[in-house]
Amino acid sequence: MEIQRNISLKPFTTFQVEASAEAYIRFDAVDEILGFLADGLLKGRRRLVLGGGSNLLFLNNFEGLILHPAMKGISVVGEDADDVLVSAAAGETWDDLVAFVVGHGWGGLENLSGIPGHVGASVIQNIGAYGIEAGDAVAAVEAVSLDDRQQVTFSPNDCDFGYRFSRFKGEWHDRFIITAVVFRLSRRPDCVLHYPGLREAAACMGDVTPANIRQAVIDIRKRKLPDPAVIPNAGSFFKNPVVSGTVIEEMRDRFPDMPFYSQSDGAFKLPAGWLIEQCGWRGRTFGNAAVHGDHALVLVNSGGAGGREIYDLSEGIRASVAERFGISLEREVVVVA
Repeated sequence: MEIQRNISLKPFTTFQVEASAEAYIRFDAVDEILGFLADGLLKGRRRLVLGGGSNLLFLNNFEGLILHPAMKGISVVGEDADDVLVSAAAGETWDDLVAFVVGHGWGGLENLSGIPGHVGASVIQNIGAYGIEAGDAVAAVEAVSLDDRQQVTFSPNDCDFGYRFSRFKGEWHDRFIITAVVFRLSRRPDCVLHYPGLREAAACMGDVTPANIRQAVIDIRKRKLPDPAVIPNAGSFFKNPVVSGTVIEEMRDRFPDMPFYSQSDGAFKLPAGWLIEQCGWRGRTFGNAAVHGDHALVLVNSGGAGGREIYDLSEGIRASVAERFGISLEREVVVVA
């Protein structure tokens, strides 16, 4: 266990804004979490559980404790003729897990290649891309309760996975430290390839396999999205809004070229990037913050931006989209005030 006080949070988030925390506690084993909680140091203190920092925006210094589960390890914990159960510790880099799974030829995570962040945070956010979500493959989530120090295991149903949502992001926010996630992977992958261009990109490499899909996804992401190690950003800043068929019909009368995608429940998803671009935001700067020139859904720190600067830019975008389209954009990035 490592404890640092009055520490800069800039290296711990992909937005790289200046902010500090009262204390930062890194855990390298579950027993360290249990021991820390037994000491009662959390009582009455504000806390925030930190993963890879790829989905956080700090607006101010954090007056409280940053809890960072950094446990490592990937192992097979069960298998049969059809499936393999793989357990990954919360501190594992997400893409390292995907590479491990795909390297064995198992299917279920390949479309989620190249996403930054850690395994523990993947289920909090229920990360998704190219037609699948992390929750689709979750078999169990292991965690420690910050309230009573109990080690608990949750089923996928317990987690209430939804679009960029889980119970850990809702009513269980910062009540648990996720310590490991068990994923169910397929020995006979049923590849999800309905995203435009993905099947063709994978087929160009040969057979449509998890390995080729992974490479195709990585190539597409590199073309479309800025590398946060080069240009600080948190990927998609807003969720794609989900609306009813009635709303779609009303909007199509005004915007006949508007793209939309039908969902299994009868609702429709609108691409937030298209809405933002139609309002003229793509490539615009706001002080030291900007909307990326190639992808309007990505806000970037152009150099020296504060969290408030990026937040104010996002508020301007939300206001203009609401005014033009009557749609309220919801942030995918978690704002910490």
